[in-house]
Amino acid sequence: MSNVSGNASFARDLDEVERANAGGRVPVVFIHGLWLLPSSWQRWATVFAEAGFAPVLPGWPDDPQDVREAHAHPEVFAGKSVGQVADHFCDLIGRLDREPVVIGHSFGGLITQIIAGRGLSQASVAIDPAPFRGVLPLPLSSLWAAGAVLGNPANYHRAVPLTFGQFRYAFANAVSEEEARQLYDTFAVAAPGEPLFQAAAANLNPWTEVKVDTLAADRGPLLIISGQKDNTVPWALANAAYKKQARNAHAVTDITEIADRGHSLTIDSGWREVADTALSFVRRFVDLTV
Repeated sequence: MSNVSGNASFARDLDEVERANAGGRVPVVFIHGLWLLPSSWQRWATVFAEAGFAPVLPGWPDDPQDVREAHAHPEVFAGKSVGQVADHFCDLIGRLDREPVVIGHSFGGLITQIIAGRGLSQASVAIDPAPFRGVLPLPLSSLWAAGAVLGNPANYHRAVPLTFGQFRYAFANAVSEEEARQLYDTFAVAAPGEPLFQAAAANLNPWTEVKVDTLAADRGPLLIISGQKDNTVPWALANAAYKKQARNAHAVTDITEIADRGHSLTIDSGWREVADTALSFVRRFVDLTV
């Protein structure tokens, strides 16, 4: 199943790239995090398309077509490392005719910063981004949120789903019980355990893949968005990443906090405020007329 799924997934990603190239517009590449699929960005894609961009919604390697397929074959998510995923997105970006904007959430926000550090994006937005080497805070809420994976070393090589209770704490703590259940049923899928173990050990491993070139001269402008009530990536983590990035003397680095929002801020009923915040930042630096 994995090879078949992987081939189909990569073909879909190439279709996304080809559509963006055919339109001639500035691409905006959306990168999802753990326990979600590219379809979680669909409403954002509409907003950015209406603003004149060419949205590109690629998946992680082997991503299933939809949530139903993901539930039927959760094993396809296993065995994905941060380095593998970052290289996958960099390869796809290299096939675009125009340098893109990149927007990512959670581990997608980490990948977004890796891509920016490689000089591959015009502008970047990292939303509640997973920490990289050098980000030192260890909030208890983050450890608790990651406990569904880190509590069992065997999960390193597994695909790990979240129970509703775990999703409620890690993603949907800032919305109603009813909305949390709707988000869980609509969006939640299994995720590889490996990236969480890699992130947890990043500051102990000099050779980690979970590292970002924060000082790169061609990094481009970067916005970090933090949800005020996020248990998984609370302000302490987002702000520590910002402080590392703000040392870059070559490009603008901003951070903003969205009040009363949890880790589900890209998919819950308040998603539009976050999308508009990201779009406003990108418009400051990207010329769509060229």
